[in-house]
Amino acid sequence: MSTISIADILELPVQERIRLVELIWDSVAAVPEAVEISPALQAELEARLVEFEADPEAGYCWDQVKSHLKEGSWRTV
Repeated sequence: MSTISIADILELPVQERIRLVELIWDSVAAVPEAVEISPALQAELEARLVEFEADPEAGYCWDQVKSHLKEGSWRTV
């Protein structure tokens, strides 16, 4: 495997860096079982799933989420 430095990556045009990130992400997503999840995170995910299954209508729809993100109304200090 060849080695590339952070400096080399930063010299790439933004579009090429984005493409590099996409390729890396796709390689990670191809083997999800290789991603380790801590017991605390696993417990949190399971609790959230139980909560969702108890009331799937709770929360926000995607349009509401996008609106809040665009407005910046969910940003914290």
